[in-house]
Amino acid sequence: MEGLVSKLSRSLSRAAPILIRSVHSGTRTASTAASKLTAERPLTSEEVYAREDKYGAHNYHPLPVALEKGEGLYMWDVEGNRYYDFLSAYSAVNQGHCHPKIIAALTAQASKLTLTSRAFYNDVLGAYEEFITTMFGYDKVLPMNTGVEGGETACKLARKWAYNVKGVPKNQAKIIFADGNFWGRTMAAISSSTDPSSYEGFGPYMPGFELVPYNDISALEKALQDPNVAAFMVEPIQGEAGVVVPDQGYLTKVRELCTKHNVLWIADEVQTGLARTGKRLAVDHEEVRPDMVILGKALSGGIYPVSAVLCDDEVMLTIKPGEHGSTYGGNPLACRVAIAALEVMEDENLAENAERMGKLFRDELRKLPKDIVTLVRGKGLLNAIVIKETKDYDAWKVCLRLRDNGLLAKPTHGDIIRLAPPLIINEQEVQECADIIRQTIMSF
Repeated sequence: MEGLVSKLSRSLSRAAPILIRSVHSGTRTASTAASKLTAERPLTSEEVYAREDKYGAHNYHPLPVALEKGEGLYMWDVEGNRYYDFLSAYSAVNQGHCHPKIIAALTAQASKLTLTSRAFYNDVLGAYEEFITTMFGYDKVLPMNTGVEGGETACKLARKWAYNVKGVPKNQAKIIFADGNFWGRTMAAISSSTDPSSYEGFGPYMPGFELVPYNDISALEKALQDPNVAAFMVEPIQGEAGVVVPDQGYLTKVRELCTKHNVLWIADEVQTGLARTGKRLAVDHEEVRPDMVILGKALSGGIYPVSAVLCDDEVMLTIKPGEHGSTYGGNPLACRVAIAALEVMEDENLAENAERMGKLFRDELRKLPKDIVTLVRGKGLLNAIVIKETKDYDAWKVCLRLRDNGLLAKPTHGDIIRLAPPLIINEQEVQECADIIRQTIMSF
């Protein structure tokens, strides 16, 4: 009997590892098989869509195209199809995809020092601060990471200035925004929004924010008469609203009114800045100087999140140590990338090219049939067309067919298609893309 027990025990011992492996194999087999499948062949577009849908939050509705490579004006999907990029990552890729100079700056710095936090000095931040403040003519810069962080920073600076300099009573400062504004989706940003898809269901909202109609000087003048107003924050051209261009002279009047009423003018140039509209900044079209400028997106050429707020000492020095900051803001990697991105903008004359190519492009767009394209608007290479919606087509369907014809764009606000290629585009490429758009529109 004892020998039988001993024999049985040895048998079970040998079998145990097999049993243990089979218990875990159910959880590992699927992932192992998927990994092998991915290693053996690339995913199809449909598989890319399905994976994101399964594992990712559903807070975006992307155009169905699965991209894996970008260079200059072009992007390629996982099947190898090439497309003209006419969104430029919402104007983050002004310098073109994977610009070699910016990539080189990223690579060199990434192998040396990436992050110190602002607990210590580093040898790159000061160089970047000197470079960008000299370029744009402001005393100081406060570096952040994303465009919406830049907006939050500007609002905090405006409130601090209002209490410390203007003398607004504590907790009474107001910031005025324009209807149709878009500067992100943080709680502060949506509190100034007039778009229900941004703010609905997320209340209560940030106090101290008020709205006036965009491009309405009379309404702005009335609002600024309130002595508790700290700032007016506005996009020189409203991008997300559909490339809404104000009347000539609007920005000049904004400057005059803000000066008259001792109110800070904050120019949100996250999308319109850095050569996109045919000038270094969109406000340069009227040769006016805001009290604060917010930059982002193309400040890194689409390589790395970088944003900045520029202003003079009277405003910037109201914030003291510990009152605002960011672990990644001003990191060495971001600073090297931003310097390279700004150098590319200047060295390759991107503003001048955007001005010339934008005029040519709009001339071509205005030849489109008016019964489908009811309006063309824009400045530089920030442009949009308004599509007349019918039961047979809308802006989304037009963008799907543009994709099929080799050009990527995205609708905004239902009936508007924003058209914003990288600023390196040349005349021949403008003509080719205008032909694609024309043929697509005519196919409806």
